[in-house]
Amino acid sequence: MQRRVVFTPSGLDGVVEDGVTVLEAARQLGADIDSVCGGRGICGRCQITPSTGVFAKWGVTVTESSLSSFAETETNYRAKRALVAGNRLGCAARICGDVVIDVPAISQVHKQIVRKDLDLEPITVDPSFSLYYLTIPEAQLGDSVSAADALANAVAVQHKVKTPQVARRALSTLHSAMAKADGEVTVAVRHTENLDQIVAAWPGFVDAAYGIAVDVGSTTVAGHLCELLTGEIIGSYGLMNPQIRFGEDLMSRVSYVMMNPGGDRELTKAIRTSLDDLVGNLVANAKISRANVLEITIVGNPIMHHIVLGIDPTPLGMAPFVLATNESVSGWANELDLDLPNASYYVGPCIAGHVGADTAAAILAEGPHRSKEMQLLVDIGTNAEIVLGNTVHQFAASSPTGPAFEGAQISAGQRATAGAIEHVRIDRETLEPRIKVIGSTLWSDESGFAESLGDTAITGICGSGIIEVIGEMYLSGIIDTDGVVRGELATKSNRIVADDRTFSYLFFEKDETKLFVTQNDVRAIQLAKAALRAGIDLLVEHAGSPVVHDIRLAGAFGAHIDPVYAMVLGLVPDCPVAGVRSVGNAAGAGAVQSLLSRKLRYEMEVTVRGVTKIETATEPRFQQLFVEAMAFPHKTALTPNLATVIDLPVRAENSSDSSGRSGRRRRSTGGVAD
Repeated sequence: MQRRVVFTPSGLDGVVEDGVTVLEAARQLGADIDSVCGGRGICGRCQITPSTGVFAKWGVTVTESSLSSFAETETNYRAKRALVAGNRLGCAARICGDVVIDVPAISQVHKQIVRKDLDLEPITVDPSFSLYYLTIPEAQLGDSVSAADALANAVAVQHKVKTPQVARRALSTLHSAMAKADGEVTVAVRHTENLDQIVAAWPGFVDAAYGIAVDVGSTTVAGHLCELLTGEIIGSYGLMNPQIRFGEDLMSRVSYVMMNPGGDRELTKAIRTSLDDLVGNLVANAKISRANVLEITIVGNPIMHHIVLGIDPTPLGMAPFVLATNESVSGWANELDLDLPNASYYVGPCIAGHVGADTAAAILAEGPHRSKEMQLLVDIGTNAEIVLGNTVHQFAASSPTGPAFEGAQISAGQRATAGAIEHVRIDRETLEPRIKVIGSTLWSDESGFAESLGDTAITGICGSGIIEVIGEMYLSGIIDTDGVVRGELATKSNRIVADDRTFSYLFFEKDETKLFVTQNDVRAIQLAKAALRAGIDLLVEHAGSPVVHDIRLAGAFGAHIDPVYAMVLGLVPDCPVAGVRSVGNAAGAGAVQSLLSRKLRYEMEVTVRGVTKIETATEPRFQQLFVEAMAFPHKTALTPNLATVIDLPVRAENSSDSSGRSGRRRRSTGGVAD
């Protein structure tokens, strides 16, 4: 009997024989699971996390009996070594039914590269905390002053400030802090609008306090450790969002909650555990104590926002997409299961049901509300958040682009990791490709390319590469403006290959590995880019159809898109190419700013309340704009600025005919300049 196996986060899906181990299944299907001991249950490198429940995306139902019960090797390993709670050993767990298996980062040979660049403008640090070094006289028998009063009074007297209160959670540490250093103590005072409060005390002199800013994305989680008093970013760390095993996109995760009682608690536990791991890595790398972290700020899309806070996200999965709250939320970090004994948390405000705190933070970082000229800010992920505005008014929308831009739904797609193709160029005459791969600085036609890869195998193509290969296929005439792969070119190049009733383009071949762009791949990109562009065009119309010359691409994916190819595909409107730029992780930058500055945090909260949300699902114009945006670059919008930097194909008068001919070309070039 055969069983269906789905591996996440890779998305590999296949069937194996009943009774094989998970490790054997991974080797058969090409999933990335490490093993040093050869499956003898010694090394523990093959730990996997099984999931149970109804997974509508793959059409499978997984129960605890879908894997064999604990084997003796697992029991022994769990007793003697570190088998993470909830994990199994892939070499011992046998498949007895359909399964969904998550391969955590610790078990991956080629760990995911989380690319969340931070482009932070200089800011004036306005921290929510102050540190006060105090000398406390030794208490005498008969004194009626408590330790809390002694510290609070010392702050007021020795530093000439108003007397703070003492947080109840800090009481347990006061005596030990005062006793360990003969009355020499440093306290941290948190400043809020109505209250100054001692939240931590340490023995002796302490001159640094820390905070952590986190952008919780649906695919990746990125954190930045900052020194609160100087504003210095001490370190950054990123990891994959473990919720991917419940669904690649947000709606899949909401569906999981709807179909599995207690699924919301599973999702909350997964992300909170991941956040605590992130904190642990940041403080360990910086060689500081968790006790010296005083605050963590968190931003994310509305569904991530709700799940982190332990709020049921299912109302966000159906109209009218009502938020539990659009205000910021704060409390103590341990309420979110974070091991930060002295820290508070701050979760930023949301704008609307599909426009979240990550967009609020991106607005703060890029400042469309501070710009005299119209600024278009696009954060491209599994959902695209779009903001258009200036000092007068700001509009926001969300478009359901899906995971195609990140490699999912693409036949050769994968996330950005070593061995993924990230850049592609196609010769206009021969249609021969050349590529650049993550892990090497060389193009494939340069001397030493193969040697530069070492043992790294080329395994697929990531988001930036997908955008470029589709763009190059259009520029070289392999696909027409309607996205049809032109089968008549098979007589010109053996890279145009018949694929059932359509054609595919072979862009990489080595030994047994062949990577294609199929007609379905092109369609998936068209659907994603049309949803994005239609959302942008809607905002432009609501803003009075202004000319936009300042376009900023944000997010892990947007940060690595070549602006020229973004315009070739029609992801963004035509404008001077210099006006399109990548701004990195704008949401993360805004999270850092709101951590380091009370003034900027207040600015963010005030600004988002004035943003006009446009709901694409109810806009009558959206469907027409979507259809027009399906074409490359666009069915009706002209591209005079793009035409100044690249030779575009001449459009056929009837570009939608079945032949897919796109007319004569202006002149041949070797591709976009590298």
